[in-house]
Amino acid sequence: MSSSTLTGRAEVADGYRAGRTLPIRVELVRQLKRRRTLVMFGILVALPFVLLIAFQLGGGPGSSNTRVNLMDTATVSGANFAAVNLFASAGFLLIIPVALFCGDTVASEAGWSSLRYLLAAPVPRARLLWSKLVVGLALSLAAMLLLPLVALAVGTAAYGWGQLQLPTGGALEAGTAAQRLLITVAYLFVSQLVTAALAFWLSTRTDAPLGAVGGAVGLTIVGNVLDQVTALGDWRDFLPSHWQYAWLDAVQPKVQWSDMIQGTSLSITLALVLFALAFRGFARKDVVS
Repeated sequence: MSSSTLTGRAEVADGYRAGRTLPIRVELVRQLKRRRTLVMFGILVALPFVLLIAFQLGGGPGSSNTRVNLMDTATVSGANFAAVNLFASAGFLLIIPVALFCGDTVASEAGWSSLRYLLAAPVPRARLLWSKLVVGLALSLAAMLLLPLVALAVGTAAYGWGQLQLPTGGALEAGTAAQRLLITVAYLFVSQLVTAALAFWLSTRTDAPLGAVGGAVGLTIVGNVLDQVTALGDWRDFLPSHWQYAWLDAVQPKVQWSDMIQGTSLSITLALVLFALAFRGFARKDVVS
């Protein structure tokens, strides 16, 4: 009888290290090569051009937006054009890549019947989820950075490099405007962590990628609808969607942090709970796909 049997320890192959299985670099390359990744990035690259054409054909943005007149400043400078692209896409378009990259990742492996082979490699379950989660969040952040960067380049070429005209009056210098746009992207990413966590949790519960992605997008939309029900009163403060436009406080003469702090706290708390559920549930799941 071997010493490993006597001591109750399982034998492992020489050189095997659980932490070296399914490297993040390998998973990132795999996901970058997928068609859905290229299509999603292509859509985000195309959006600034679509808005530019719309403004050119329409003679510039109108003044019909009563919620915030940031849209009316779109053609003032490249910085304003980038801010308007974020405003136009924050409520829905940026939800889709987050749900896609985080919701498709595990479920697609199950759908291809390759998940069990990954685990038999052997890749520890926690390691597999960690690699896929990090890559999913990295691609989501890349998508959120790609849109304003392309919009800034397109807007600068069309309207010039200049100050960020504020909706409340006044302007920010170009350097300060770039910092405020970074704050905006950072907050948008954090605020979408709930969608990412929800999609990731659903991805560990189903073998259908469309179910995980669609479920996360659908529930996020439901949250947006509920936020419009004023009869809920203060209960709306517990909806992540209630704080999704708190980043507008960053495009003020002086940054107002209170709403962004509340939105960040709520988003991170809910995301951590959902991530924990995903890891806990997957650790006990009978994987047959």
